[in-house]
Parts: sequence; structure tokens; C-alpha cells
Amino acid sequence: MVVEAAFGGVSGDPFGTAGLRESVLVGWRGSPTRFREDGNAEEDLFLGSYRDRLLVELAQNATDAALAGGVPGVLRLSVVDGELRAANTGAPLDAEGVAALASLRASAKRDGREVGRFGVGFAAVLTVTDAPRVVSASGGVEFSAERTRDVIAEVPELAARAAERDGRVPVLRLVWPVGPDEPAVPQGFDTEVRLPLRSDVDGAALFAGFAGQAEDLLLSLTGLARVEIDGIGVWSHAEDQGRVELRGPSGTTSWLVCRQGGLLPEEATARLGVEARQRPEWTVTWAVPVGADGSPRPLDADVLHAPTPTDERMSLPARLIATLPIEPTRRRVAPGPAAEAVFSAAAQGYVELVTRLEPGRRTALVPRADFPLSEVDDTVRELVIGELRRARWLPAAGDGADLAPARATVLDLPGEELADLVAGVLPGVVDGELAGPEHAKALAVLGVSRMSTGALVAAVTGIDRPPAWWHRLYSALGPVAEVDATVRAELGGLPVPLVDGRTLPGPRGVLLVDEHIDRLSTVDGLRVVHPEAAHPLLERLGARRGGPADLLDSEPLRDAVERSLDDAESGVDVSGLVDVVLRLIGEVGEGRPWLGALALPDEVGDWRRADELALPGSAFLDVLAGDSPIGVLAEETAKAWPASVLTAAGVLDSFTVVDDEDATGPDHDLPGEADWWDALAEPPTRVLAIRDLDQVDDEAWPRALRLLAGEPGTWRALHHPHGHTAWWLGRNALLAGATPGEWRLPGAAELAGLYDPVPDLGLDEKLLTAIGVLGALDAADPEDLLDRLGDPDREVSPGVVLRAHAALAATDPDDVEPPEWVRTIDGQVHRAEDCVVLDAPWLLGVLQDGCVVSAGDDFLLAAPLAEVLDLPLASSTTESIVDNAGEFVSWAELGAVVAACDLLGVPVPAGGVLVHDELPGAQWWVDAAGVHVEDSAPALARALAWVTDTWPDRHTFAALIDEPEARTQLG
Repeated sequence: MVVEAAFGGVSGDPFGTAGLRESVLVGWRGSPTRFREDGNAEEDLFLGSYRDRLLVELAQNATDAALAGGVPGVLRLSVVDGELRAANTGAPLDAEGVAALASLRASAKRDGREVGRFGVGFAAVLTVTDAPRVVSASGGVEFSAERTRDVIAEVPELAARAAERDGRVPVLRLVWPVGPDEPAVPQGFDTEVRLPLRSDVDGAALFAGFAGQAEDLLLSLTGLARVEIDGIGVWSHAEDQGRVELRGPSGTTSWLVCRQGGLLPEEATARLGVEARQRPEWTVTWAVPVGADGSPRPLDADVLHAPTPTDERMSLPARLIATLPIEPTRRRVAPGPAAEAVFSAAAQGYVELVTRLEPGRRTALVPRADFPLSEVDDTVRELVIGELRRARWLPAAGDGADLAPARATVLDLPGEELADLVAGVLPGVVDGELAGPEHAKALAVLGVSRMSTGALVAAVTGIDRPPAWWHRLYSALGPVAEVDATVRAELGGLPVPLVDGRTLPGPRGVLLVDEHIDRLSTVDGLRVVHPEAAHPLLERLGARRGGPADLLDSEPLRDAVERSLDDAESGVDVSGLVDVVLRLIGEVGEGRPWLGALALPDEVGDWRRADELALPGSAFLDVLAGDSPIGVLAEETAKAWPASVLTAAGVLDSFTVVDDEDATGPDHDLPGEADWWDALAEPPTRVLAIRDLDQVDDEAWPRALRLLAGEPGTWRALHHPHGHTAWWLGRNALLAGATPGEWRLPGAAELAGLYDPVPDLGLDEKLLTAIGVLGALDAADPEDLLDRLGDPDREVSPGVVLRAHAALAATDPDDVEPPEWVRTIDGQVHRAEDCVVLDAPWLLGVLQDGCVVSAGDDFLLAAPLAEVLDLPLASSTTESIVDNAGEFVSWAELGAVVAACDLLGVPVPAGGVLVHDELPGAQWWVDAAGVHVEDSAPALARALAWVTDTWPDRHTFAALIDEPEARTQLG
């Protein structure tokens, strides 16, 4: 029967819903399986493909209606009388749209519309309602799960199928005209979707989610001009010359956009469906957020919009919005020639987007060299990078012309002046503004050739330029070389013009003379920089200024010092050099590390390096081994010069402290330095250490340690965090014949039995701690600790054993070998293969003490401890001992339990306990059925402590519960 209705001036059934219903019912009656298929298909849509796309689908429909009607798209969302209402402008509902609404397999999209119009996506409304209505100026229709159930109730087989589905029926297959009392569409709008919200839908949360999507939809759907969300705000957009302004309640955001479009070639549409082939148009939009000054705000992660969000994750800095063939789920791109053609066009459009930015900001849009987030991301990114490599868009140094990255070169050193200077020598150099670290990753992705500092030096070597040009080059290089030691090293061969017209390959050894100094004539081979080229950079690169300190540091003098021992042993008289060097040290007031190579006489008349000699009478000599290579300085030389001058030259008066604040490797002549360096998690930035520790006599270590602790410099080195000195002493110093790590501090009770207390050697406890004497379990070596726990000759208290196992649980299993012997809770040592790790306290009742290893009351440590020891957990080897259900007793019914919990301030647990007359082998047990106890106070106390997560209080519970009242309650 056709239901007559009058709405908005339209009466009867203007969209022929009766025929649509009858067609569906005929199909269902003829094939009840079709009824089930429709139900499953609808559920797949709103529970799967369209489960989180309600606003997207409403916005798509609004956009399509606006495009069809040739008006700006406006979507207003409100809640009226418990209904979510979505009103939109544009073409009103028509019969074709109604037919699409009532079909799970078709869409009313036609004539190149941007998005679907009342197609399968309408199923998204079922996430919030069971009775959607669509009302338009041309009439209205409604769907209803309840009405559908009433209809099929007259067909027994369909009713049976619905019953099998718990009463769930396809909602969007049977459509009716709205009733005569249906309110008209709000003024100013043409269509309104009305969705009575189910009781389980949180309208406020729904609207909050809508608010978060509004801006994205306005950007993606060009036909949508305005979104209103009642009670939250209004969003709108305006576009002008490639800039889109999105206005919302929290302010305005700006996007730079680049739009393109065209027709797919015929071969690209061959694999598309008939309807898709009739719409070969494609559009591509790239969009990136920009600041008020036009600077881009690249996206970290996004999804492909086609044109609304899909599930294709994207890592590109800009959003891609494109008309693409999409799988029926609307979540994935359908691969094929059509998608490939659009992606190829998108890659070309990306270059145009990049060129719309200021030249210095363009690299911000180069895709990152990360793992792709999806196959589509991988495809698009590779296409984009390929186009960016070939196109001309990188600004060049000098004239600023655009360069193709594939043919460009960027200097490793930043600076526009430097790049401009080099551009006059080499073609294809990128603007120096892009040489900074913030552009490095982008240029690497593009394959831009990098010119290292060394290559730059090679490029300018041999060219003929006036001294002033070189000064400009030094000025351009100076800021980076000032802070980067690696750059300074690579600039070592930088050409330097001299006053005599020569150009030397490198500043090292060259002098920058401020004034005439007579002593310059005493050193051969000094070379002076041309005054027009003189620059502080040359000094940083090895040139020296002409003063006492500069002369002392000059390369020729240093060379003479470093070869002085060879010269002396060859019979060359080096006494004049020694005199000059020591006088310069006295004038400068400090030495240099390399001065240790200066040849000086020892007490027997032989020549030796200064840093291999000690001052006569030094206490340092008393702790050295008899075969130490360190000699004693000749007495007459020691008397001729102040001790401060001699020690500045490298002569030893005590242990020497090495302090390198710019360390680059283990090259400080320290014992075992390479092993220490490799043992560090990260290379040290500073090396502060003590030299010659390996020369100490084994019996003299207590005195040597007191000597180290008595001087500020060596004390600081000894306590330097993660320093070499403490590391080496901990492994090599001997205290009563053993290394520090084999002893414990006298007060370290938690190590008692495992380690012996260090003998009283008159050493401060802070010093003992610094060199590795153990003060706590977590400082012990895990391998050594396992060996000591497994040593049957050691007597170790149960508490120490438990705490040791707890400390071992924090060890990385890859750092230790599983032990063959372990110490169990009976205090004895047993074979590991016979033991398990206790991970639940009730298991103790059925396990032998001699096979149980425990980390104490914290059972969360059981699993990591088992992994370290390579032992099974006790629960994995033990079967339940419970053979009957027991009697269930609520915790709240046990007066003693209630009283005990009250006294301890513990809430009475919910549920109850299963009481047994006896449990064979244990007082209590926990399994899937619950907590089981024997009829005893101790068992009840343990179970109560376990379920209240207060296991350490089990003994207190036992004392409180072991009262006559408790026994009565249990009985």
C-alpha cells in the first residue's frame, strides 16, 4: 500500500518509495539469503569502511549538492529534540538520490561531481541512529529499523533470518516518505539530514570530533564554503592567489595551495568501471600550512585526501588532495594506470608549489628520507623527489638563477659570501643560505653534490687572486672554522699569500707579525703572511703571532723540539735550543703538551724526553716500580731553572694530569685507553685523566692512592664522571693483593658473605668508592655476582641472596652467561638445571626449597630474573593442586577480615574466597577459579594479603585474623 503524505507542499510519494520498497521485498521474499547479504553488507559499511566518516559523508553530500546547484556550499550541524541535524544548501533531493540512498551498491554521482552524492557512504549515519531521515524542498524520505522489522514480520522466513541476527535488519534498504507532520527544511537551506541519536551516542563528544575535522574538510572540499557546528563555532574559508584562509573559532590558519587539473588519457581509464570512464577528469591540489610571513609549516604526517581523508598514510610535508580511483571502502587507493597518471601529474604540480615559496624556504618542502608510511606514500614521494631533482628551482649563489638539484653543488660550509666567492670559481654552486644544517637533509634527498671543505681547498689551490680576495675568503670561512675542529683540520691546506709573493699551501708555521721581535732571527724557516691577507682565521689554522707565546708555539720551534732527542743522540748540540725553549717558557709562564719531547739530561748524563724525567727528590719517585722507564733529571739542570719552568716543559713532579676538552679519540698515551673508550656508551667530550698509573709498584698502591687524593688536580681526575682514572684503578690497583672490585666497604651489609670487607689501609671511604670498592649490590659486576652466589664455600644470608637476585633481575640477559649453579631459598647451592624461579607465593607449598630461586616479595622481578638465569618460572612447571570447587565465602562476611583490613587501612576486597577442608601440599592456591584456602588463619591471611596487593603485610594479617572470632567466621 502506498502511504500518502503531505510535506512542504509536496504530497503523496514523490520519489516512488513504494516501488523501491516493493522491489527490495520481492528480492528478499524470493531469496532470504539476499536479506542476510544486505544486512551483512550494511554492517560492513557502517562498522568498517564508514565507521568514523559521519561528518565526512555529510560534508561530501553537502558539497555535491552545492556543486550541482551552483551555489556556495554551507553545512550546518545542530541537535534538535535529540536529533543530529545536518542542513545544507544546493540541489534538493531527487528520485535518483533516493534510489541511491536505498541501495548498498550504487551512487547518484554523475556529471563529474567532486564527491559521492547519497551513495554507500550514507551508511555512516548508522553509527549514531537507527532511523535516519532526509528532508528537502522536493520532499523527504525516512528509514527505520523498527518499520523494517514490522514489515518482515509478515514473512516467516525473513523474520527467522532477522531473529538469527538478534533482530538486526538492513536499515537503508526500505525507504518511506516522511510523515505529514515533518518540519520543513530550515530557512536558507535546501536539504536536511535528520538523525535521531541512539541513547549510547554522546552528542557532545560527537560535536567535539566534528570540530576537529571542520578545517580539513573545508580545505579538501572546494565546493564547501562554510561549516556551522551549533554551540561550538563557525568555520569558513577564502581563497586568493594561491592562499587559502581557514577561519574558525580559534582563529585563522593559512595554507599555500597549488591546484591543477586535466583529463586522464584513454589508456589510463581502461581498467576503470563504466561510470568512472565517463568521468575522466582529474584534479590535484597540494596544500601546506604557512605562517603570517609566508613561511611554510611542513606537515609531519598526514593522510591522502581523495578528496576527503583516506587511510593511506603520507609523510610528505604538504597535503595531497586528488581525484583518484578509490576502493569501495573509501579508505584505499585502487592501484592501476589511472592512479599512476594522477600521481605523476601531482609530482609535477609539487614543483610548482615549491616555486611559490621564497627561494630560501623551498627546501622545507623536500620530503624526508624516512621509511614510507604506505605504498602510496612511497610511490608519490619517489615521483615527487624525481621531479624536484630534475626541475630548476634551487637558488644559485652569485646571480641567484635557479638550478636543477641534479646539477647543483652545495658547500659543506654555510655563508652567502663564501658561496658567492666560490661561484666565481666554480659553476653550479647553490646559494650559501642553503648550506646550513637545516637544509642538509633536504639537499641530500635531492642528491645535490656536496663540496667538502677539503674539496673547496683543492678547488681554490693554484688560482691567482690578489691578497685582498684571500682576506675575503678567510672572513667567509672564519665563523665556521672558529667552532668546528673538523673544518679547521680540513682547511689545513688553505693557500696563504706571503709578503715575498709566494703562496704557501697551508697556514701552519706561518707567522702573523704584529711588531719586530729580535728573537725571530734565532729560528730558521719562519714565514710571514702578506699584511693585506692577514686574518684571525690563519691563526686558528696554525699561523702564529710574533710574540713570546707565539714564537714558542711556532711550527719551526715545535719541529725542533720534537726532533731534539734524535738530534742529541746523533751528537748534535741541543743545549742552545734547550736554553731558548726554557727561557720562552719562563716568559710565557706556562708550557705546552708537546714540550714534553724536549731533550734534557738525566742523572747519569744520558739525554731523555722531558716527560720521561722526574725532579730529584719528588715523592712521586717513591711509588714507582723498579723497572719504571721514568728517570731522574740531572741535578745541575734542576738547580739551573725554577721547578715551575721545568714542570711546564713536561718534567714530572707528581702524577701528570691529562686534560683534553676537545677529545676526538683514545690518543692520550693512557694505559688501556682504547679499551676504556670502547667501554663507554658514548665517546667522551673531555678526557681528564692521570698518566703513568701503570708505572706504580704493586706494593705501593696505598701510598700512591693517598698521593692522588692529596692533590686537587689528581683528585678531580680521579672523580671525573665515567673517567679513565677510576676505570683503570678499579681494574688494576691492588689492595691487599686484590683489585678494588673484589672488596666491599665495611658498612655494605647487603654484600656480606658475597664480598669480603676491604682491609684497613688508611684510605678514605670516598676514595675507596671512587676506585671501585663495592658499596651496593647494583654496583657489582653481574657475572662476578652470579659466580659468588653459586660458590658453595660462601655463607650468604637469605636476605642478601634475595636482594642479590632482585639486583640481577635488572641485568640485560645478553650481558651475562647463565650460571651452572644457583643459590636457592634454603641457602644452599644447587645445579641450575634442577631449579625454577618462584613467581607466585602459593607455589612454595608444593615446591622443594632446594629447587626454588627467589628475588623476594616483588614477584614482578621473577620473569626478568628467570631470563637472566635461563631458568623456567615455577608456575610453568607446576599444576594446580585444587581438586574440588570449595565453599565460596565473601570477604565482607568474614568479621576478622573486615577488622584486620580496618586496622591496616586496607579496603575490604570485593568477591570472596573458596574455602576447603584441606589443600594437599599447600595452605592456599590461586587458579582460574579464584583464590583457594584451607580452613586456617595463616592461609586466609596470605590469600587476603595477595588479593589486596599488600603481600608484605601477610604476617600482620595472620596475627589479626588468628582470633576466635575469625575461626568462627571461617567455620
